[in-house]
Amino acid sequence: MIVTPAEPHDVSILLAFREEAAAWLRGLGSDQWSRPYPADKLLATIEAGTVFMLRDGHTTAGTITLTPDAEDGLWTDEELAEPAMFVNKLTVAREYAGRNIGTRLLDWAGERAYRAGARWVRLDAWTTNEALQRYYTTRGFTHVRTVREGTAVNGGPRVSGWLAQRAARPADHGFTDRTPAPERLPFAT
Repeated sequence: MIVTPAEPHDVSILLAFREEAAAWLRGLGSDQWSRPYPADKLLATIEAGTVFMLRDGHTTAGTITLTPDAEDGLWTDEELAEPAMFVNKLTVAREYAGRNIGTRLLDWAGERAYRAGARWVRLDAWTTNEALQRYYTTRGFTHVRTVREGTAVNGGPRVSGWLAQRAARPADHGFTDRTPAPERLPFAT
């Protein structure tokens, strides 16, 4: 499988992934991703070069967003002074579920963050999805705190404020990486 940068035409695939994931989560009793994500915001992240697609031939198996920009109101000034990159919208196509793809994408993100000079790879998860929180902690992330104040990117109250981090590090993720080298973080040593 190959990791590539997302392209503008991938917006429809990414929106469909989100809808598929939201339907699956609803079946588990979660309201995660129940509000639509604005296509224009998604396109802006693609154009910024922070969205990546995992391709298996002509099929998209998963996606991950990795950005040096933290969402407003989640991380403290002290935390933001540390070199870090942030994982968002990690999604695996249901047909690829159970194949360790999510873990490998997190490893890929941690390695890319490391190559950019980050100390940490950080994320925020749905505050009520305890299974997802356990998923991240069993993959080496440490819970930092839960933030409930603020507004979600797609409107309404903040719902994704469970914060966690793990050290950015080299990894054997097993993917072919066809992405450009990451830009060094401005305050990385």
